[in-house]
Amino acid sequence: MKVANGVAMLEIAANVMGAPRRIYPTLLWEGDTVILVDAGYPGQWPLIREAMEQAGMVADQLNKVIITHHDVDHVGSLPNIVRECPRVQVLAHEQEKPYIQGEKQPVKVARLESQLDSLPEEMKSLYEKLKASFENLKTPVDRTLTAGEELPHCGGITVIYTPGHTPGHISLYLRQSKTLITGDALLVEEGRLLPMSQHIHWDAELAAKSLQELTQYDIQAVICYHGGLYKDNPNRRIAELASGH
Repeated sequence: MKVANGVAMLEIAANVMGAPRRIYPTLLWEGDTVILVDAGYPGQWPLIREAMEQAGMVADQLNKVIITHHDVDHVGSLPNIVRECPRVQVLAHEQEKPYIQGEKQPVKVARLESQLDSLPEEMKSLYEKLKASFENLKTPVDRTLTAGEELPHCGGITVIYTPGHTPGHISLYLRQSKTLITGDALLVEEGRLLPMSQHIHWDAELAAKSLQELTQYDIQAVICYHGGLYKDNPNRRIAELASGH
């Protein structure tokens, strides 16, 4: 779905533990620069590639992937993308780099491991699957990003440091189109813009505090990785969420 000039929200079908889901990576382009924001679950590169083509781009044009954070549904197809598109640069926040490269254990895997003795069997099974998945997902990060950094692509991209869901989670503000890409800082559910459930955050208090960062921007559209597009007075709604309402 085209959101603005040079901005498309990709809709990718997924099956999560037997339940149908959809995720929404973002595709950005301007001149010779083509950027994918987040890389789906393992095995989804063909679906992402097809969605890119429907948006008018082909895989050979892709030269940057920005990862908002290291969860498996955001880095799952990154190794496939890097293999098929050797010109691609991988960008992520400096605190996410060791997780994406496999130097640190993913925070959700570490949390499950710390509770392993008391977990029900289905959660133990999830732990084993996650741990095995991440073993195959180690990918070098070519460039690290910092809070407040301005990327000179696609009319200007501001890196917003929004930790809490993971230690180095980022959101992105597209200055030209006034579009916010939230990663997992927010979601859309039944047409409403909402915070993610506290229990899936690495640090729920920090995640709530990070919402304050989003109130500093003039936003006309919000792209949430889970739930898709939100355009119903985003500034007002984000201010409500940041104040705890």
